[in-house]
Amino acid sequence: MNKEILKRHKKNKMELELINDQLAGLNERLDNVEIISGKVTKSSDDFPYIEEHMTVQMAEPKAATELKRKIRKKEKRREILLSEIEEVDDFIAGMPEGIDKQIFEMVYLEGMPQREAGRRTGYTQGRVAQIINNFLKD
Repeated sequence: MNKEILKRHKKNKMELELINDQLAGLNERLDNVEIISGKVTKSSDDFPYIEEHMTVQMAEPKAATELKRKIRKKEKRREILLSEIEEVDDFIAGMPEGIDKQIFEMVYLEGMPQREAGRRTGYTQGRVAQIINNFLKD
């Protein structure tokens, strides 16, 4: 387990919530983009295929394209965050049962401060930090 990923775990969860909210807003804005008339060219249905012009209704291209670009960017970042969160969750799930696992669950999965985790386990905050660091060295 990468110690840096563990350090980012709490921030990753908060950022994931923000990104989910932003994606919902962007998708809502995309649904409400102004509809305009556009012209397209197509081939006729029968032989000989003659070029025909048709009018279609479509979302305003510049606004829709920009919103879709932002959505793709946010979704890419969301996938990275989900991957890192899942990595930490799997790491903690794979730990042997015991006080160390309980400390990791309290600190990383529940977002509890080390001082509170120490109080619940009867350790000091410093001892909780030692347990975390020692486990990561192994």
